[in-house]
Amino acid sequence: MKIKIIACGKIKESFLKSGVEEFSKRLVPYTNFEITEIPAIEIKDENLTERILEKEGEKILSYIKPQSYVITLEISGQMLSSEEFAQKIEELMNTGTSEIVFVIGSSCGISKQVSQRADFKLSLSKMTFLHQFARLILTEQIYRAFKIMKKETYHK
Repeated sequence: MKIKIIACGKIKESFLKSGVEEFSKRLVPYTNFEITEIPAIEIKDENLTERILEKEGEKILSYIKPQSYVITLEISGQMLSSEEFAQKIEELMNTGTSEIVFVIGSSCGISKQVSQRADFKLSLSKMTFLHQFARLILTEQIYRAFKIMKKETYHK
């Protein structure tokens, strides 16, 4: 199985980059994992937010294959425990899903088109995080999910 994260914007803080890189390395024995960064478009006029989200959405959708299972990170998404998240990934693996694509939008969210393409909408928390933190949290939770599925000691 392949797991891909499509994320808007670059991570600027070195501590976040290091964390994402560390968990990405740890995932190598478990899955084919990659992160695709889409350049975030700077919003200079709030009236253009919807149009900019549409442009970002078009780019995001161009990286998603028709057969990919898409999980978007959205405020209104479903919250899962780490065990439930692991179970979700395991179910997808067992039903023959070849690729799971997670989508992290920009600080303004994701377009309607991307949200409509989602097979599942996930919320990491009721709390608000910088979208750059979301990438680190998601990468760690994907790693944790594999450790749970393999009944290894990382998850306590």
